[in-house]
Amino acid sequence: MLHIGDKVVYPMHGAGVIAGIEDCEVLGEGRSYYVLRMPLGNMKVMIPTDNVDTIGLRDIISIDDVEKVRDVLTGVPEHVLGSWNKRFHANLERMKSGDVCDVAAVARNLILQDRLRKISSGERRLLDLAKQILISELVYACGKTPQEVELWMDNLLAKNGFDR
Repeated sequence: MLHIGDKVVYPMHGAGVIAGIEDCEVLGEGRSYYVLRMPLGNMKVMIPTDNVDTIGLRDIISIDDVEKVRDVLTGVPEHVLGSWNKRFHANLERMKSGDVCDVAAVARNLILQDRLRKISSGERRLLDLAKQILISELVYACGKTPQEVELWMDNLLAKNGFDR
């Protein structure tokens, strides 16, 4: 059971805080929803309370897990062979897992790919989404601003031989 003030991650959307619980009627059916406020873009997402387990909502990573993210960002990038379309779908499936290390790997790999050879507009949107999801969770895990988290990520990637 989630409570107001809990910090959670919603796969493919990012991290946010449970700001409230609202009852709404949709298509004649009354349901209870968690209201999730996201730190980036001032977005509000409503999640049916009875659907939380099936959508993959999870707690924010611990500060110890931030080290795992750092290791991924500074790790050796993976090269996915094939067309941009194949890479796009492989990366999309990886991000849907909701695992923060998978999201970090997608961001790292797409940044490298973009430096070697410009990525497609679809992959660019996926990269932007991966960075947004990653930053939103790290904001809560580290207690820093989005700008501080993005600078930290950029510095890690630059030390690894590639930058933004």
